[in-house]
Formats: sequence, structure tokens, C-alpha cells
Amino acid sequence: MTKINDSKIRWGILGVGDVCEVKSAPAMNKIEHSKLVAVMRRTGEKARDYARRHNVPKWYADADELLNVPEINAIYIATPPNAHAKLTRKAAEVGKPVYVEKPMARTYNECQSMIKACKQADVPLYVAYYRRALPNFLKIKELVDNGEIGKVRAVNIQLHEPNDTEMIARQSDNWRVQPEIAGGGYFYDLASHQLDFLDFLLGSIAEAHGISENQTGFYEASDVVTGTFRFENGVIGTGSWCFNGSEISSIDRTKIIGSKGQITYPTFGDGHVLLETNDGHSHRFDFKMPHHIEQPLIQLVVDDLLGKDTCPSTGISGARTNWVLEQISHN
Repeated sequence: MTKINDSKIRWGILGVGDVCEVKSAPAMNKIEHSKLVAVMRRTGEKARDYARRHNVPKWYADADELLNVPEINAIYIATPPNAHAKLTRKAAEVGKPVYVEKPMARTYNECQSMIKACKQADVPLYVAYYRRALPNFLKIKELVDNGEIGKVRAVNIQLHEPNDTEMIARQSDNWRVQPEIAGGGYFYDLASHQLDFLDFLLGSIAEAHGISENQTGFYEASDVVTGTFRFENGVIGTGSWCFNGSEISSIDRTKIIGSKGQITYPTFGDGHVLLETNDGHSHRFDFKMPHHIEQPLIQLVVDDLLGKDTCPSTGISGARTNWVLEQISHN
């Protein structure tokens, strides 16, 4: 794959919305050899406002205009998922690498079209599964790889949350629960992070099944999902995702069960990792999360594009996560 023959990555952002306020885009100006040059949003006034507040030199209301700015040599797609495939293909057509928000697209087939377009154009494609670069998740990988819990036998995911009444009241604005925009509901939005990290930790999932249901009718997407899955290496996984429960039943816990111990951690919580082993040893690792949560992964994207390192979150791995989401939720 052709990398950038330049000394600096100059970013253009398509869809400069909420995720760009703190989580991602500001990091592009804090990373060495990286600069945010231009932003775009269909509502031009919002693009201009973002550019003004974040000191971005250029703003646009049209994606094609930004894509054809010669100075820009990398594209960050931060729109909702329904635009990811089309915009990725457009970026590939003008020969510019793509960093796209998660989930990678609405469907596995859309993911494949993105991979194909970037392969034909010989440009890299990355996906914003930033947990692959965060310190707490790298600690989990280190513990597993070093055999601290022996051979991994099984994993269990529990993510239970009460109804988001504020979001329900604003259904027209909540694209995350509109399948035609997001591909699915909160399962796609949140479980994608969990399943993608397990792909990073344990390898590809070879088989997945599930049951999903819309129990409340507050929105079109499923609000409760259960799943089983098997990794290529034989590890078995189970998951339970409930977005219509009670406060008392709220939980965010993933457990990795090994032959000599277990690791327990939250995916969206305070960043701690709990290691427990058969010999009675117990140790809790606590981590402070970066202010710009995507910065470590964006750093790897920049380094990869400049030929200095390798980014672990690509279109290939992101598409695998979409495939698992579909297998579990489309019963």
C-alpha cells in the first residue's frame, strides 16, 4: 500500500460534528508532523463556526470541494455511518488515505466496497477503533500475551443500560438508533468497540449467532441483543446487551476467562483492569485516559502513513467487526 511521500499529514475532515469537538480532531494539531487544514459540514455555518473556534484555516459546505484541495493529503470521515462508504470511495478516487469513524459502515457489504475502492486506488484505509491503542486495553493484551491467566478459554460481555430518556425524546436527532443511518442501534454503536477489541486481542471470530428484539418500541432499532461467538483459535464468547433495563441492573463488564485466572474490565468506564489468578493473586491496574481519546490511534495512523509505524485498526479489521455485528443482530 502506498504511503504518503511527504513530511507532514495535512488533514481534511468530512462531517465535522460532535465527535470532532474533543475526542478526535483537536489531536491532529497536537501530533508531530500532523496538521488539521480544513473541515466540512453540509451546513456551512456550522463548519465555519467549528473552524473559527478551533483555528482551522479552511472550511467548506461541499465534500467534493474539500476532497480536491491539493494541500490535503489525508481524509477523516466523521459523518454518521450511512455516508461512510460513498465518501470513502470519493476520497479513494482522488488518491487520499482515509481514516473513518466507527462502526465502519452500515453493512458488511458496504465495508467491502470501501476496502475494494481503497485497494484499487492503492491508498490506506483505517477505522477509528481507538481502544486498540489505549493504555488499559494494551495492558490487557500484554497480560494475555504473557500468559498471566494461562490459555484463554472463554469471554463474556455484559453491557446493560437503562433507557436513555433524553435521546428517546429527541428521536429525530438520534441517528444512532435509526438503522437506515447507523446500520443498527446502540448495539452497533457500543458493542462494536467491544467486539473489535476482542478481535485485536484474540484474533478473528469465525462464527457468530444471536437473537435481537425491539421490546420497547421507542425507536426502530433493537434494544436488547444476546450473542454467542467462536474465535478461530477455539475460544468461545457470549454477550448480553440490554438498552432498556433498570438503573440497578446497569453493568459494563467484560471477563476473559483463562486456565489460570481471569481478567475483568469495563469498556466504557474508568479504565481499570482487574487481574485475578488461581494462586490468590489479585491486582488492579488503573489508567488515566487521554484528554483526546483518539489521539493514540491517530498518532499510529500518522506514523503509518509516514512509514514510521503500523496502525492496528484497518479497513480489513473494521469489516470483520461489522460482519460479527450482522451475524449476531440480524436473526
